[in-house]
Amino acid sequence: MKGMVVAPQPQAVEGGVHVLKAGGNAVDAAVVTAFLQGVVSPLSCGVGGFGQMLVCMDGEKKVIDFHAKAGSKVTPDMWNDIVQAERRDDMVYMLEGDVNEIGYQSIMVPGTVLGLHEALTRYGTLSWEEALQPAIRLASEGWMVTRVLGRPAVPPIRVGSLDKLAYSPDGRRIYLRNGTLYKAGEFIVNKDLAETMTMIAEEGPDFFYKGELAEKMIDDIDRNGGFLTLKDLNAYRVNIYEPFTTTYRGYTVASIDFPGGGLTNLELLNILEGYNLNEYDWLGMGSDIAEYIHLLSMAMRAAEADRVTYGADPAFVNVPRELFISKVNAAKWRKRINSGERIIVPKWQPEESSSTTHLNVMDKDGNAVSLTHTLASGSGAITPGLGFIYNNSMQKCTPFPGLPNSIAPGKSRLTQMSPTIVFDNDEPYMVLGAPGGGKICSAIVQTIINVIDHSMSIFEAVAAPRIHCLHTDIIDVSARIPNYICRELEQMGEVIEKHPASYGPFGTVHAIHVDKMRDRLCGGSDPRSGGCVLSE
Repeated sequence: MKGMVVAPQPQAVEGGVHVLKAGGNAVDAAVVTAFLQGVVSPLSCGVGGFGQMLVCMDGEKKVIDFHAKAGSKVTPDMWNDIVQAERRDDMVYMLEGDVNEIGYQSIMVPGTVLGLHEALTRYGTLSWEEALQPAIRLASEGWMVTRVLGRPAVPPIRVGSLDKLAYSPDGRRIYLRNGTLYKAGEFIVNKDLAETMTMIAEEGPDFFYKGELAEKMIDDIDRNGGFLTLKDLNAYRVNIYEPFTTTYRGYTVASIDFPGGGLTNLELLNILEGYNLNEYDWLGMGSDIAEYIHLLSMAMRAAEADRVTYGADPAFVNVPRELFISKVNAAKWRKRINSGERIIVPKWQPEESSSTTHLNVMDKDGNAVSLTHTLASGSGAITPGLGFIYNNSMQKCTPFPGLPNSIAPGKSRLTQMSPTIVFDNDEPYMVLGAPGGGKICSAIVQTIINVIDHSMSIFEAVAAPRIHCLHTDIIDVSARIPNYICRELEQMGEVIEKHPASYGPFGTVHAIHVDKMRDRLCGGSDPRSGGCVLSE
């Protein structure tokens, strides 16, 4: 069995596969791929970001959690009086001036550098300098633009990726040419980023969190009204723990704790396990599909209701984790669904970024890594000369005090990022995860049931039609869901929003499936994002 890398960025996947070919293990390849992703997807991830890695190495299963943390200058009520709305589809509060979306006030302490270093130190065989070299080289020599980097804002989103690339002088210099975007097929060179990563490679993560680079970052952030201090960077630590698990039709599913979305995935699977999903003709769009979509949507709302009510950073809030993995709690939700009760997700008001990225690696020895990392959707802020964009993780904090996800110094905010591994007899069977903002959990769970319940190949599973209904009572469906099914759902009392795109906009799942019959790995890269699957 050969190793495999699956991710949205072909240039990063190729770099990871080179590591496997040279004898590196799954963590080596994951770290190299992640740094390369930060070069070619500058608004999705990078050294200014954060994430979580689920690792299965030589039978040991660990989560390496490097969530971003709020700066010590924040206060719980600082944005209380400037809230305007909550976007329906991605858990973002819209504030006056969009201060939580773009600019220096939206930045939290980045965790990616220390998180990837921790993973490599614990499980890798490459040196830290070796792991950064491919990304340094790519940033210095230039990388090919494969799709449009920046897009204008489309309501209800008020700040587009183009606004963020153009926010800072360095952003305009590096990522725009005479004020316009680079076209697909053209090359972008980022010497500043190459130099920054070279220093991080040579000096180690302390240079980023405690050294000269840290001082330069904080000086810029402070001068521009941000909430981080040098002490915040100095104090940053990675959280390492064993993953949470549940069973689903004989398989063991492992994922991450809050503030990520893993427990929501496990609860949703627990609820769905009580239904015979394989009886529904999902791919054939048979006569029972309206009932199937209704069932999925109610289960999604149930899991989301618990997440919104209880989910938060466990370091600050006593989260009832056992509730989310309880089969008894799942049965209670099924009883309510079967009774015809309409599940309501509690929200501040009916209106509520999908720029995250993900990668999966398995090596020839069966070791597996599922890594989701992000900038949220990117603040647009770049410290002059450093070449990387900071995260805008403050965007998904609740701007009202006294709630589980409210703002607090050192606190991480909720996210749906949920790297996941499904085990069969304690061996990896599926390795998967997704970018997609508020639509990650629904996408991952639908991929799992597509394989286990509907007997799809892994590519069929990630490419199949998808629905989403986590945040409101509206069911989002793609253009591939026929109108006659939508009309049936409306007659059942559902509100349907049909998107014109056949493959979007939903979470974009990337996955590896172990085909034991043929002793090989099969990969699925979601066509919604145009990713890549490569074997060594």
